[in-house]
Amino acid sequence: MADDAVRIDGNTLRLPGGVRVRFMRTLRLPETGTHELPPGLGEFPVRRVEDHADTVPAEWRARGGVMLPVYLREAMWLSFAGSTEPAALQVGVGKVCAVSGRPWSSLLAQDPQNYVVLPRQPWLDGINSGKGTVRQFVAVPLGLGATVEGQVTGEEVWGGLQLQSFRLNDAELAKWREWERRRSVSTRSAKSVSVYGAAPPAPGAAMAAAPASAARARSAPAMGLGVGGSMRQEVYADERSPGAWAGEPAGRVFVHLVTPPEWRRITGETPPPSPVDRAAYTRAGLPWFEYYDDAAQDVAPTDTLGAVRPVGEWLGDDHEPWQEPAPHQVKQLGDAPGKPVEDGDW
Repeated sequence: MADDAVRIDGNTLRLPGGVRVRFMRTLRLPETGTHELPPGLGEFPVRRVEDHADTVPAEWRARGGVMLPVYLREAMWLSFAGSTEPAALQVGVGKVCAVSGRPWSSLLAQDPQNYVVLPRQPWLDGINSGKGTVRQFVAVPLGLGATVEGQVTGEEVWGGLQLQSFRLNDAELAKWREWERRRSVSTRSAKSVSVYGAAPPAPGAAMAAAPASAARARSAPAMGLGVGGSMRQEVYADERSPGAWAGEPAGRVFVHLVTPPEWRRITGETPPPSPVDRAAYTRAGLPWFEYYDDAAQDVAPTDTLGAVRPVGEWLGDDHEPWQEPAPHQVKQLGDAPGKPVEDGDW
């Protein structure tokens, strides 16, 4: 029987339908110009909310899900490497769809498309804001109006990230499995995708556990996702008909974003170090990436997401110096589970 629970496997979220999601730390891009894909700087640690029920805010307990620590203006991208079967994955930022810009929905739509198709979509670095480009996910506090949620809806209520997966319907899944069985004799490699998600040998100390504290549940600074710089990345259009997918979601999870001080208080763990600066990464000769698939069609951006402005307009200029990667640094990429994660009311 298929596992219908959301689980954490290391720092990977496993959603029903063979979906795998890792939250990757990365360099923040300048808010002007269009750039190559930034590198992965390791995974964000992920913890279940219910494992810290005594120290998380009451509204987090009500929503359930998982949490991860993120610095102010830190950037992230989502890796889907390891997803095993076709799935439609909805990605919400403050319950605004990161693909269509429409309000969060329990239904799939194709006009405009409100999901990414896995495993065809190897990753997602930001909101679908331009033709062949996305604007980078960047963490900001709620209350300034800088989040995607605030700019699209006029309110900042939810924050965080939301994920919801859909399987193929039974008939389509059976056809796909038979097709896979027949083509299993052909060689197949995931190396080109996994390179982008691999952490470089650069920054980072391992996260160390701190002594248990007498921390109490209390309110915590609410964090959401705004946008930063633009990069070349396509959100691929679904080639299947709407009827190919199941009518009901297979699983969903609410992802809370926690400031590093609150992470320490809530979990008793030391948060990851602040991300390495861009210039140091580039000087070290570490790679940036370019990915192109000429057989895929890009999902057209919507006016809603195209109008979202970068977080620098609220938080001020980024004075960290930008250093362009050298041409040889841009790499062309090819044409045991834990307890279930508790869902809640959101």
